[in-house]
Amino acid sequence: MMPMASTWLDGFGDWAWPGGPKPAVEIGPAAWVPATPLVAVEAAPLHPRVVAPRASTLPRPLRLARLALLLAVAGATFALSNRFIFTHSVAAGHPVSTPLLLPAVLTSPFETTPALPAHETAGYPASALPVPVVLQRYAGGGEVAQLTFASTALRHRDRFLVYLPPHYATSAKRYPVIYLLHGDLQPANSFLRLGVPQTLGTLISSHAIKPVIAVMLQGGGAPADWENGWSGDYYNYVGEVQRLTDRVLRTVPNRSARAIAGYSMGGFGAMNVALTQLRNYSVVESWEGQFSSLAPKLAADRALLGRLPLEAFVWGGAQDRTVDSTLDAPWAAELRAAGAKARSAVYPGAHAFAPIEQHLPAMLSFAARALRS
Repeated sequence: MMPMASTWLDGFGDWAWPGGPKPAVEIGPAAWVPATPLVAVEAAPLHPRVVAPRASTLPRPLRLARLALLLAVAGATFALSNRFIFTHSVAAGHPVSTPLLLPAVLTSPFETTPALPAHETAGYPASALPVPVVLQRYAGGGEVAQLTFASTALRHRDRFLVYLPPHYATSAKRYPVIYLLHGDLQPANSFLRLGVPQTLGTLISSHAIKPVIAVMLQGGGAPADWENGWSGDYYNYVGEVQRLTDRVLRTVPNRSARAIAGYSMGGFGAMNVALTQLRNYSVVESWEGQFSSLAPKLAADRALLGRLPLEAFVWGGAQDRTVDSTLDAPWAAELRAAGAKARSAVYPGAHAFAPIEQHLPAMLSFAARALRS
């Protein structure tokens, strides 16, 4: 079955790290998600036993309603408790690490704030701009910091992560930026699990690429394809973070120095944002994403691509059962026909983190080298 264009689920079955524990029961899509082939889960055989009938104390409709309510509460509790679960085995012999969470003392990105400013972040006075809080420094140089701000688009306090290259704190230089969008049911620090800071540090120190900033957006648990929707205006949020980043950090504030990339659902989001905010981004990458609904938006860009060049790279896994990687090459061809410079690839692997980790140096190199500062 061909995957749907949008509103699709990654789930724990696909997004397990190699060597990590797997849930006892596969997570299937919600009722409103188009059906996809699911792996059957065999239940353990039960010994037959005789159960004496029990008198009902409530009418059958009320019992069914109570059961539905209990199932809904249990499902919501399970989803919330698993938003930040990660298991990761980098290589054979390495222990599975504990979940990497953002500091609990800082405001939760899911906490509702009753009073938010009516203006957008681009209108913040300088005295009200958030200050980056360093979370971790790396031996080879570079650091990861966090910015917390009141998001108008999401209507609550949000926080996102930034990678600052070596010598950022001691220089006056401005840097190009790569924006990164995570997949469904994953947080911004999934990019830390993938090794984005260490990979960029290695590429920069070896002079394979020039220094860049990486912004890892925190779109909540399920940002609905990074579109505007009932759970938040995530499409607007991407623009909000981009404008805030240009005000808070020493960036090169023009499209030739901005790239956007993402994995899985974030790959769709990155491509969608790049096509609909073409004046803001000059490079786009999709890692294990899909884009079959974006043809009309690409067609609308034909008049602009001649004077606003766009470089793109899309790739997927040969064994991916969540999205159809055979569509990557035709989509790259459509991009080229519309005037963009696009490449595609299909690598061995399923819809999982391991192939992304493997190809991360090449993907970050492509984006950084395509940027112009």
